[in-house]
Amino acid sequence: ISILLLASVVSSLGGLVFGYELGIISGALLQLKAEFRLTCVQQEALVSSLLIGALLASIVGGCLIDHRGRRNSILLSNVLILIGSLVLLINSFSALVVGRMTLGFAMCISSMSCCIFVSEMVTPDRRGFLVTLYEAGITVGILAAYAMNYILADSKRGWKWMFGLAIVPTVIQLVSIWFLPSSSKESLSQKYFSSSMESRKVQFNSIYLIQRKDNMRTRTVIGLGLVLFQQFTGQPNVLLYASTIFHSVGFQSNASAVLASVGLGLVKVIATLTSMVFSDRVGRRPLLINGCSVMALCLITIGLLSGHSLMNAKMPCNSEDLNVNRTDVPHLNVGNRSVFDMPESQRLLNTNTQDQDVVLDQVRQKPPDTPLASPPSAHGTVVNWIILVCMMAVVSAYSVGFGPMTWLLLSEIFPPAVRGRAFAFTSCFNWAANLLVTFTFLNCIDVIGLSGMFLLYGMAAVAAAAFFFFMLPETKGKTLEQIDKELRSNK
Repeated sequence: ISILLLASVVSSLGGLVFGYELGIISGALLQLKAEFRLTCVQQEALVSSLLIGALLASIVGGCLIDHRGRRNSILLSNVLILIGSLVLLINSFSALVVGRMTLGFAMCISSMSCCIFVSEMVTPDRRGFLVTLYEAGITVGILAAYAMNYILADSKRGWKWMFGLAIVPTVIQLVSIWFLPSSSKESLSQKYFSSSMESRKVQFNSIYLIQRKDNMRTRTVIGLGLVLFQQFTGQPNVLLYASTIFHSVGFQSNASAVLASVGLGLVKVIATLTSMVFSDRVGRRPLLINGCSVMALCLITIGLLSGHSLMNAKMPCNSEDLNVNRTDVPHLNVGNRSVFDMPESQRLLNTNTQDQDVVLDQVRQKPPDTPLASPPSAHGTVVNWIILVCMMAVVSAYSVGFGPMTWLLLSEIFPPAVRGRAFAFTSCFNWAANLLVTFTFLNCIDVIGLSGMFLLYGMAAVAAAAFFFFMLPETKGKTLEQIDKELRSNK
């Protein structure tokens, strides 16, 4: 029981740190782009640097985990997270990029080694629960990140506290892992494990993943479909740029935009816990197909609402933080105009000098008869709340479907001999797609607008639902041996 409890702690803490680092940039970016005067490319580079590190780790992580062990890999990831968090405290854009890249490398190593390590520490009947527990840790981490974003939204250099707080759960996991056995030979699952010489040979042959033998090509296509559709439905951007998106649709201040993001995080936690309860009752297929359908409906709704209003924002990189080092000027009508659509001369005044008298003098240069900003229109307010509800529905549907089901299915559809290699293979595509989607997000909005982006994500969700309907087998209530046997025969 003590081993199971510690394994649960290690799994949940690994997910918590993963989710926190994913979500914390959402609010920190609002302060960083004002303090460092970041361009569009710099913002995307800062967000995507974590994904670049994760992509590099997915390439070399499999060999590291196999040669140095799961436990040592987790320990290494903890040390790297501590180093990366400290580097982020340096007041430099270059340090921010290097620190985030280091964190991304550590997170990817941690995610792979935690899932494999914990699955080897418990019996098969508990494996599914712990895989979902890792996803639950991710959602709690994202919620914690959004909460800290809200608490520190108006704090001077609050971004340093946002990044530094990741050290706390990392240290706890670092201490907890020492009390678990370092070898899978000591785990409870050893009594169920057997491996032939033939399977050992196959394990190191990556070409096997794309061969027709044992229906591996179909299995790999299903695995790639899971990770690619997971990214191309836009979920990374919903999480990473949540506060920026809410700014663009009329949640004007830091506090209101970040508080809306906290709501997203809370919904994500509740939906993931719901998925933990129903994954073995309802099945993987229905949760994924229905989740994609709900995502498609809500994403298309957001796109249409944005397109039929003046909130279809472009030039998001020029949307500045309205509370940190900025003074708002008149003519900003939240109800019918986006902060992204305003001319530069009307948008914001830079007050990096922190000199109140200078700022007031600059503001007083405006003619005295300039009208004050009008209050938000009723139509704009209603649309904002509809978009918020749809965003929450998208996150909820993702957390019931893609979130936990992707990694659970990847651990089920591949033969035991190549499961680790297949995990690393699909992880490469997962992070590469995540990087592509994230790095191009702000520039794509500049070209086609927020409306066009969400319509594209909606179309991807429709395609995902169709793909899973025709390709995905149901694995509920079946042993890994039964699943493997059925997939071998279904050619």
